[in-house]
Amino acid sequence: MVDLQKFENAHYLTVTEVALAMRVSKMTVYRLLHAGELPAVPFGRSYRVPEEGMEEYLAAEQHATTTVNPPPSPQQTGPAQVAVISPGPLPLP
Repeated sequence: MVDLQKFENAHYLTVTEVALAMRVSKMTVYRLLHAGELPAVPFGRSYRVPEEGMEEYLAAEQHATTTVNPPPSPQQTGPAQVAVISPGPLPLP
């Protein structure tokens, strides 16, 4: 038997709503769904994404991008180096 209490307060979004909320294309949302990175419930020929699932995905992505590739500090990169190129003599026509 299905426990209906867990569905009482659930709010589901369409693929279009998810795309607008995430500021990506619908195709990107479909790729995430098919890759299993974003939870979804099949609904006829379309999908519905639990709002909580989208929020968890975004939080995980935010955490992953801030911990994996932090920007280098100025001490790590050192001073900027500039190359000066002199054109030399111009060829005669």
